Amino acid sequence: MSDTQAYLENRPPTVAVLFLERVAATPNAEAYRFPVPAADGQGADDWKSLSWGQAAERVFAIAAGLIALGLQTEERVALASNTRVEWILSDLGVMCAGGAVTTVYPSTNADESAFILADSESRVLIAEDAKQLAKARERRADLPKLEHVVVLDAADAVAADGDPEGWVLSLAELEARGKEYLAKHPAAVKERVSAITSDQLATLIYTSGTTGRPKGVRLPHDNWSYMAKAMVATGLIGREDVQYLWLPLAHVFGKVLTSGQIEAGHVTAVDGRIDKIIENLPIVQPTYMAAVPRIFEKVYNGVAAKARAAGGAKYKIFQWSVGVAREYAKVTQDNFRRTGQASAPFGLATKHKIADALVYSKLREAFGGNLRAAVSGASALAPEIGYFFSGAGIHILEGYGLTESSAASFVNPGEAYRTGTVGKPLPGTEVRIADDGEVLLRGPGIMQGYHRQPDKTAEVLESDGWLHTGDIGELSADGYLRITDRKKDLIKTSGGKYVAPAEIEGQFKAICPYVSTIVVHGADRNFCSALIALDEPSVLTWAADNGLEGKTYGQVLAAPETERLIETYVQTLNEGLQRWQTIKKFRLLPRDLDVEHGDLTPSLKLKRPVVEREFKHLIEEMYEGSREA
Repeated sequence: MSDTQAYLENRPPTVAVLFLERVAATPNAEAYRFPVPAADGQGADDWKSLSWGQAAERVFAIAAGLIALGLQTEERVALASNTRVEWILSDLGVMCAGGAVTTVYPSTNADESAFILADSESRVLIAEDAKQLAKARERRADLPKLEHVVVLDAADAVAADGDPEGWVLSLAELEARGKEYLAKHPAAVKERVSAITSDQLATLIYTSGTTGRPKGVRLPHDNWSYMAKAMVATGLIGREDVQYLWLPLAHVFGKVLTSGQIEAGHVTAVDGRIDKIIENLPIVQPTYMAAVPRIFEKVYNGVAAKARAAGGAKYKIFQWSVGVAREYAKVTQDNFRRTGQASAPFGLATKHKIADALVYSKLREAFGGNLRAAVSGASALAPEIGYFFSGAGIHILEGYGLTESSAASFVNPGEAYRTGTVGKPLPGTEVRIADDGEVLLRGPGIMQGYHRQPDKTAEVLESDGWLHTGDIGELSADGYLRITDRKKDLIKTSGGKYVAPAEIEGQFKAICPYVSTIVVHGADRNFCSALIALDEPSVLTWAADNGLEGKTYGQVLAAPETERLIETYVQTLNEGLQRWQTIKKFRLLPRDLDVEHGDLTPSLKLKRPVVEREFKHLIEEMYEGSREA
């Protein structure tokens, strides 16, 4: 047995045990950093820290408080909050109490929130603020199992007429109860932790489906214990790292990062405010962070738009540097693959050094200056964007996983990463490609099944443990996986040709600096078309320099000049596509796609059926008069 196998197989049954081990090993080391906004709301945030020992005091108080409320083994506690340090402390508190967390996105509406709380039979809801409390209160009659709402923001923990006595309390009050309970039963939490078994339910995550009600994915304690050990076994994270964590913790991608951190013992800076990312990076100076492709696309488009606005020589230098970065990344990655050395020819290396001084170094500083690697997941990153960042010294390691596989099934291996692939499987995870190209996974990270839905479970989980991912992929001879599309998203035109929309969409995002989202359509049609949403800041900057200054976003989108601009990029895209893949017609959407309108999931993945349904009139307009074969 190899050292890695032994390391994985000797894992404890739960992350709760790993947490206790981490606290015992490094009680005074920094665990979490978090911002405290200025009292007047105007000044800079004041960043505070918690050591592992201080974090444990709060985790134990939360766990004991829940035990005092009567929480029993595997009973659910729902968590509806944005990403903040209290989310992590509460999650660990529920785990250490032997309960199971039901994650709820704070953006979820009252109806769907009520469904999740009822389906999971959650006894306690930990709500961020008055807004989340109001959702539960509005549907309380439909939630007979919900006995308490714990509010993170103490000022919002206010009972209303009609609330049962003790139904609402603040997190501070819960922790106070926990401390009182521990004074009488000092071993209560450790006894709960020691009684947890590996197959006991730890987390219930409801997938944000594009149609119908979401399904609850049952993830036992062993999933997270395995993930924590496997992530460290890859060598990608270590004791000296500083992680910047802003991803939604209700999503499996964000949640898995909290497990890996405990095993590694490094610092995590926690702040879920997306509008603060650019401001926070120079403050946090992370060595690694995880993000979704949409964030990297926005950074790329923002930099490109700023360079274009500068005009003249500066824009030409930027365009030249983009080409150099991509060429340098492709050459060095290919050489590393063949020789183990990320080398480049003298001429290219010289150009890269000049471009680094002019462009890349400034981009790295914007990421805090210490970024060793960024992990990208949840959906595919356009390869040309990945190559640009790689050549600029911002190494984006694409990974792959599902809620049903505890998020991290594949990740690119450090220096040996290959842009355009999702890397190799984590130690202990098996993969095979089915006859129809579908990726199948098996291993300790796979879910138990869908909550109370055995028929749905049987559709994706075979009796021998193989999970059908629904993704189409290809494995290289040396084990690197490339995802080509979602099985259900593949388009078959009326002419019988198959088209992978995500591949075309990724290429367009690398070409057009103004695009926010593109949706390629063409199933059962005789040509492909596209709905295109433009990034508001980028296109308004262009508009101001092209005779449309003072126009609103809507007016710019409706202007014929804007359509002609995007037409040039569509033509460039088509030059690199097969005839049946080309975009014959497109329409600009009247607004950007977002979570609030239901176009994107909370993890910023596209909901194709929703978008195609909402903008059906534009699609039909493009095909009006066309002959269907």
